[in-house]
Amino acid sequence: MIDDTTCHAALEARDRRYDGRFYVGVTSTGIYCRCVCPARTTRRRNRRFFPSAAAAERAGFRPCLLCRPELAPGAAPIDAAERLAHAAVQRIEAGALEEQGLATLAGELGVTDRHLRRVMLRVFGATPIQVAQTHRLLTAKRLLKDTSLGMTRVAFAAGFRSVRRFNALFLDRYGMTPSRVRGSRILKDRGLTFTLTPRGTFDGRAPFAHLAARRVARMEIENGDGVMSRTLSVGSHSGWLTLDLDGAVPRLTLSDGLVPAFRAIVSAVRGALDLDADVAAINASLARTGFRADIARDPAVRLPGALDPFEVGVRAIIGQQVTVKAATTIATRLVNLLGEPIETAVPGLDRLFPTPERLANAGPGRIAQLGMPLARGGAVHRLAVAVASGHIILARGAVASGRAGLAEIPGIGPWTIEYISLRALGDPDAFPLGDSALRAAFGGDLRRAAEAWRPWRAYAAARLWRRSARQQRKVA
Repeated sequence: MIDDTTCHAALEARDRRYDGRFYVGVTSTGIYCRCVCPARTTRRRNRRFFPSAAAAERAGFRPCLLCRPELAPGAAPIDAAERLAHAAVQRIEAGALEEQGLATLAGELGVTDRHLRRVMLRVFGATPIQVAQTHRLLTAKRLLKDTSLGMTRVAFAAGFRSVRRFNALFLDRYGMTPSRVRGSRILKDRGLTFTLTPRGTFDGRAPFAHLAARRVARMEIENGDGVMSRTLSVGSHSGWLTLDLDGAVPRLTLSDGLVPAFRAIVSAVRGALDLDADVAAINASLARTGFRADIARDPAVRLPGALDPFEVGVRAIIGQQVTVKAATTIATRLVNLLGEPIETAVPGLDRLFPTPERLANAGPGRIAQLGMPLARGGAVHRLAVAVASGHIILARGAVASGRAGLAEIPGIGPWTIEYISLRALGDPDAFPLGDSALRAAFGGDLRRAAEAWRPWRAYAAARLWRRSARQQRKVA
């Protein structure tokens, strides 16, 4: 937790660098706010500071309707305990505790449920269950404010199992009925749009270029400068979404079919764009280890993530020892052959990425016929079988269990594990040491140098990939 002196100063300056890193409870009103709240600043004696929204609600405060705590960027991980707590929050915000118990979640993170509870209390001032409950309520509040969805759809999209429980908890926690915060926006054929607040400066050009270079026809399409649409399946829900990265704040548009998976998708998009990273702190660490010129050139580098961890796993295996262009061609064939058809409101989008079950049923030979060696097709098939059977869980934040599961699959070596960990699992210290582009960009003893980049080796890799791309452009 940040010390009170810093919190007072950040609040009085409305310093956006601290947005989402702490919340202030106002004892005279019973409301808690972000440090950037435009309301008149309360007197110091009426302030109480909390490390998370869940901690503020645990203390009896209700969220401000003006600054809307549900729109704040997530907390950024700094030390080991914070990274564990942050990973747990990622999984919780994606709905993990609705799908499984706390013990299973802790196992995915490589710790006991007792240790996880202790760390969450220390870092966020609330237990995992309390964090989940607060996130469900704040998600419902956002949907009520920004959409005109019916109460039943809001309740289930936010993760509640019944409307009755939703209404009762909302009234008990916030002292008002859900209808008090209703919005007026209507869901239409072209989707429902939300803003996603980043921590610090966001530059959408790099993530857009990354996505565009790997675009799979019929599943992904560019439809404007910095704007990309794609199909997506989340559990039993499927549809299309659009990402508008042409601005300082990304915008997400969801089709009606994906609204029930709102929590999971927003969590996935935030992770894919690395919106909660404390880029300034990471840059300060890497600047001391040889990246000063790179940082001066590109100060806002974030990790290149992805929306669907299983899709990343498959495409990483396909991409072993081939170019990005060749891997994308094979992935396009895979989608054309085995992707489930889907109707969308976006011209050109009509296929989903194959589910683990569809790839498991296809068999290694059929997969390999798309343009890869049989051994590689077998690795794709084994990954699909492992995910479909639940033997391995690929999810952002589940680094420990994800790495362990990938290591058990023949045909998935160190480079692939590190690449999947970086892009799909959100491991900030993942580092594909054998990557030829990284070695060419560094030009020295990469293994030895990388030790100095811990715990941000993934960000060092992202910067070296940028450096490699610049070098190739100069040669061309």
